[in-house]
Amino acid sequence: MKKITLLVIALTLLFVTGKAQKLVFNQDSTFKIVQFTDMHYQHGNPKSDTTLLSIGRVLDAEKPDLIILTGDIVTSQLVEESWNDITKFAIDRQIPFAVTFGNHDDEQGVTRSELAELITRYPYNVNILREDGTQYHLNNVLPIYGSKQSMKTKSNIYLIDSKTYSSINGIGGYGWITTETIDWYKKQSLSFTTNNDMQPIPSVAFFHIPLPEYKTAFDDEKNVRFGERFEKECAPELNSGMFLAMKEMRDVIGVFTGHDHVNNYIVNYFDIALAYGCFSGWKTTYVPEINGARVIVLKEGEREFNTWLHLLDGTIKHNVSYPNDFKSE
Repeated sequence: MKKITLLVIALTLLFVTGKAQKLVFNQDSTFKIVQFTDMHYQHGNPKSDTTLLSIGRVLDAEKPDLIILTGDIVTSQLVEESWNDITKFAIDRQIPFAVTFGNHDDEQGVTRSELAELITRYPYNVNILREDGTQYHLNNVLPIYGSKQSMKTKSNIYLIDSKTYSSINGIGGYGWITTETIDWYKKQSLSFTTNNDMQPIPSVAFFHIPLPEYKTAFDDEKNVRFGERFEKECAPELNSGMFLAMKEMRDVIGVFTGHDHVNNYIVNYFDIALAYGCFSGWKTTYVPEINGARVIVLKEGEREFNTWLHLLDGTIKHNVSYPNDFKSE
């Protein structure tokens, strides 16, 4: 009896913290994600106040099923205090949240591995701590299950670490998704496809640094795009093949990144949407005119989604349906 009681307590604690909570499509067959990116948040710095204001307003208006933070979230030496400030919005509202790292997150004396351990301890965090050699990281796949009491996976969310800066002598610029991570993605994708009668599961991917294909896609006038490009894409100088892998596996229909603060466009490229989030920080770094978030609404079992930008002042911009609004005339 004592063992049973302890088991019940343990399961209850898991439920309360959100770790036992699986992601499920709503009864209307939708699943809403809010993406915040590039907060560059600093605990106690008044220049970050608008960051917190925007988070609360967007979450209360959109009421998402999941929050995803796509890197460069905390740039303060008060690392844990800053993460406490940011995650409190999800915890207080009991909304599951996930994190992918940017190139600045581990520059405050705390390693990526230590950050991963910190983040996965928070209630309602749905990242899974994975060990790669001696380091922990947050490359994860989050299944979203069917709305009709189904145990079947209807969509997947890939969370991928796009690293920081070039690791090869003589090559500058930003980092890239490694071949090891691409291999991991392909194995995950193949496993889900195999268990789905060899049909790829409609999926989306979130990471920080945009792929080199972003610039190629936007520059090509035949590709339909919505939103603004106010700076050149700061993609890696080397192309490690992530886009090709997604085309080969045939599951990913949309990619969502951050990194370039004043870009917020979405463009169709060979039937994969390449999208920026919406800058969510404030005056601790360079900024657009106003901050906000990107909202993505997935549709159960469908290779389509709706997306828009929700700004601090409540303005909704670039509300589009993919792929319907991206078909060339």
